[in-house]
Amino acid sequence: MYRNLIIFEASLKHFSMGILKDFRAFAMQGNVVDLAVGVIIGGAFGTIVNSLVGDILMPLIGVVSGGIDFSGLSLKVGAATLAYGKFIQAIISFAIIAFSLFSIIKTMNSLKKEEAAAPTPPPAPSTEEQLLAEIRDLLKSQK
Repeated sequence: MYRNLIIFEASLKHFSMGILKDFRAFAMQGNVVDLAVGVIIGGAFGTIVNSLVGDILMPLIGVVSGGIDFSGLSLKVGAATLAYGKFIQAIISFAIIAFSLFSIIKTMNSLKKEEAAAPTPPPAPSTEEQLLAEIRDLLKSQK
């Protein structure tokens, strides 16, 4: 019985070490790390845009529209309160984030097209090709 328990513990340890090793290899892949960095930067960018909308744009829109404070706009329906002013702010935040991402992706795509459009010079012939060309030219000149 004790021997079976030791064998079970050894196999469990081997199994868990294999899982940990596989997970570490997965977590250290470039794609996973890139995704994690993108999510973190995206969250920070969302915070900046929300501050831009809530602290700068919406007060300016409120001044232009006659002093309306959008963040305080709400509608009471029975016991529920519908804060549609915050929803308007969220829509404006989304539009700014979507336009920013669109601009970034469009710029990246145009840079890639410029790189792809730039003609690359043909590679210089290797020494073997140069020797073969010289041999060919010598044979042609002998005829």
